[in-house]
Amino acid sequence: MILRLNLAGQPIEWLGWQDAVCMYSRELVKWTMGDVVQRVHGGYSRFTGERTVVELPSIMACGGERMAQPRRSYPLSNRALFVRDAYLCMYCGRDFEASELTRDHIRPTSRGGKDCWKNVVSACRRCNQHKADYLLEEIGMELIALPYRPNNAEYLALINSRRILGDQMEFLRGQFSKNARWL
Repeated sequence: MILRLNLAGQPIEWLGWQDAVCMYSRELVKWTMGDVVQRVHGGYSRFTGERTVVELPSIMACGGERMAQPRRSYPLSNRALFVRDAYLCMYCGRDFEASELTRDHIRPTSRGGKDCWKNVVSACRRCNQHKADYLLEEIGMELIALPYRPNNAEYLALINSRRILGDQMEFLRGQFSKNARWL
């Protein structure tokens, strides 16, 4: 995957190699960073006989008619949530595999809580069952860290955490908030 930035250097999205080649062919790539991650071979020129080769870097900034803006809202998934919370139960503090974690609503949805980044945490099954439909103060439970909504750079790192390259992570890490605990 290739990290696409806007002209201001803000991360926008992950691109597959096909979309990245289209950006090059439409002459939208304005500058690049990082190592070449893939070489795509095209057809042969009928004038020179040379084969077209597009070298795709790990990070590319693209322009266009108007500047792309980072997303303002990010879909909540268990996978991204568990990465955000570093695979820890936010109640007991123990480390778990993703298959052993659940999504817990701090303010239960039955009590008006929303299914959003700032109201959910990773919890082991034991802690989630113990908390049940209660508010934390009703049963004397505490969080080991407060939930937060990731910014755009953090979200892109969360959803691609297994396949992100070192230079991409280094670039994104410079834009992480102080809340990020899964570095």
